[in-house]
Amino acid sequence: MKLLDELREIVGATHVLAEGDLAAYELDWRKRYRGRAHAVVRPGSTAEVAAIVRACVAHGVPVVTQGGNTGLVGASVPDASGTQLLLSLTRMNRVRAIDAANLTMTVDAGCVLQQVQEAAAAQGLLFPLSLAAEGSCTIGGNLATNAGGTQVLRYGNARELCLGLEVVSASGEIWNGLTGLRKDNTGYDLRHLFVGSEGTLGVITGATLKLYPQPAASGTALAAVASLTDAVALLQLAQSRLGASLTGFEVMERHALGLVRTHFPQLAQPLPPVAWTVLLEQSDSESAEHARALFEALLETALERGLVSDAAVASSLEQAKAMWHLRESIPMAQSVQGPNIKHDIALPISAIPAFVERTDAALRHAFPGVRLVNFGHLGDGNLHYNVQPPDGADANAYLLEHEHAVNTLVYDAVGEFGGSISAEHGIGALKRDELALRKSPVALGLMRAIKHALDPQDLMNPGRML
Repeated sequence: MKLLDELREIVGATHVLAEGDLAAYELDWRKRYRGRAHAVVRPGSTAEVAAIVRACVAHGVPVVTQGGNTGLVGASVPDASGTQLLLSLTRMNRVRAIDAANLTMTVDAGCVLQQVQEAAAAQGLLFPLSLAAEGSCTIGGNLATNAGGTQVLRYGNARELCLGLEVVSASGEIWNGLTGLRKDNTGYDLRHLFVGSEGTLGVITGATLKLYPQPAASGTALAAVASLTDAVALLQLAQSRLGASLTGFEVMERHALGLVRTHFPQLAQPLPPVAWTVLLEQSDSESAEHARALFEALLETALERGLVSDAAVASSLEQAKAMWHLRESIPMAQSVQGPNIKHDIALPISAIPAFVERTDAALRHAFPGVRLVNFGHLGDGNLHYNVQPPDGADANAYLLEHEHAVNTLVYDAVGEFGGSISAEHGIGALKRDELALRKSPVALGLMRAIKHALDPQDLMNPGRML
């Protein structure tokens, strides 16, 4: 029996797409990678996923798993060969259980992140993973890439928010590791192999996630700072004054917010253009009055010390959302502006001011006229350090000519400062060759050994990461 016939028997003919316009599955979010799938299959259960994988193994057909297709490194679309099966998990979108006493939730991998947040909130609880694509990205994709987002400073990456996984192995077996235990010292912690593996070891089909009590109150503010050195000093002050209640600390460079002002003029910007704008958020377990008093005292001290020249504190939930919307609109403003060279890097926080100063200067010297669009999660050392072509340049042509040289300059500097070439977006196809150059040979050897042990036929997302 042909593979497509077998797949139709497993999931039903309506959920096997082999003809027509499949661009929604074959084109990545950045429109950088366009592939061609052997077929798109949409299972509705873990058992169906296992049967699909077993059929693909029998026919030697590679499997590329996809959630919301919001990835930025080309890890979740097929290549151009037409030989890879695209496994879309969007039908698997059930919230299976919420255990309020245990502060856990078990969900299908195809649940959209916002759906998970709302299900937790309906129980008076918090699932803190939050990022710009939360209305379309899925939990399976968040875990497969170890997504970060805006609250890593307090709650950690997706890895820290996951207690257990359900996975279909590369041979089509089901591992049910959906435990809600905080302590389980019974051998290798297998979930850590699959979180961040980008679909190269197996298919994540379900997860047990950590929940938290909803904070009693929160505060959000924008603060104007003259330099990243002042921003780091403000972060230290905020950590000393607010402790664990500091949940977000973002930085936005003048040109980044300028793009938002140009392309989304309807979004109010409470502060005038400055070198850097900091977005702070804190959550408090006591009261709104207590939270606001702490926040205002922090900003008053920062003003007195000259770390901040101006500040705006949100006086309502709507104002707080509007401040975050400014930050979250930067990637979309970049997209409207045109193609650019993106870098999702991690650095020791203490090294970020010197890294930016030195690398900015080196880029402007080597590539006259380039514009730097810098923003990100200063609180956890993650910068989105992006290079926009000179004004008037053909952006696509500029990328073709200069992207490799720009990447080399930036990644060499990242290495000199003890950083990482990928903080939260992953490796995928985009950074695979860079990883091979820059990762320790010993680490690469161990990664390849794990890959071969779990996926000896190299059918799980081949050509990505390794």
